Amino acid sequence: MKISRFALALVCVWGIVLTAAQAAEGWGKDYDAALKQAAAEKRMVLLDFTGSDWCPPCKMMTKEVLTNKEFLSFAGDNLELVELDFTPYGQAKPSDFKKQHEELAQKYGVEAFPTFILLDPSGKEVARKVGFVPGGPSAFIQWIQGAKKG
Repeated sequence: MKISRFALALVCVWGIVLTAAQAAEGWGKDYDAALKQAAAEKRMVLLDFTGSDWCPPCKMMTKEVLTNKEFLSFAGDNLELVELDFTPYGQAKPSDFKKQHEELAQKYGVEAFPTFILLDPSGKEVARKVGFVPGGPSAFIQWIQGAKKG
């Protein structure tokens, strides 16, 4: 019994560490602020609808792509990043932006996690990816660059 409590605690701590790493590396939570910044700087907005502490593909994307230096360098020059974190029941996690995140999930018809939506500075959807994106940061960056051109 002690081992399973320890394992559960370890999993919870790991989820918090990954979420904190993502937030610390340029990921915001305020959609409206991201759109304003994107318009001012003529940048795209990347929305990450995630289940950061319970969704295995979400955790893999965070670990392998979203906190990777190659991706963060690219994003720093090209994107406004917004993380929208949800529970397994499809409700936004408690935060100052809970209501906003739930409305955005409905607006953009998010049905699975992770869902990545690339927006132009006006909030218009340009491209969408659902699930884990294989190929590491390079493949994810290529998807974004292709969507920007297309």
